[in-house]
Amino acid sequence: MDAVKDTPLEDGPDGYSDDALRDAMELLFFAYRDFTAEPDNILSDYNFGRAHHRVIHFVGRNPGMTVSQLLGILRITKQSLSRVLRQLINDGFVAQDAGLNDRRQRLLRLTDKGRALEIQVSEDQRRRIQRAFAAAGPAGVDGFRRVLKSMMIEAGESKS
Repeated sequence: MDAVKDTPLEDGPDGYSDDALRDAMELLFFAYRDFTAEPDNILSDYNFGRAHHRVIHFVGRNPGMTVSQLLGILRITKQSLSRVLRQLINDGFVAQDAGLNDRRQRLLRLTDKGRALEIQVSEDQRRRIQRAFAAAGPAGVDGFRRVLKSMMIEAGESKS
């Protein structure tokens, strides 16, 4: 039995068959498993997990972002973020600076050590995406982006 099927997208009540939708779900599961495997191995050397990876990624992409902005992106509890952020700060991967206008505001940035880790953990992921984009071509990449964006829950939107 193949792990990934190529079920035709035959019409179902909502335009796609249940098998086709379930096949797409499996593809997402398998892609995510493989997409996160190498970063997980690297992060485990530091006793970090995927929450640490997400913080490193988004702080690296948005230096100077506030803790509140990061909470909004990650949609995790303040307590969960506090634990992860404290560990990253204590271990020297993330620094926080006081805001220019509001000294109570904490602006986050990666340290040199944090930037080096971000590059290391994202290298395999960037290569995977590059290969997939090259194989899919511009129209496939555009379709991929539209599908993923359509799956995202917008701020304020119900999860049900």
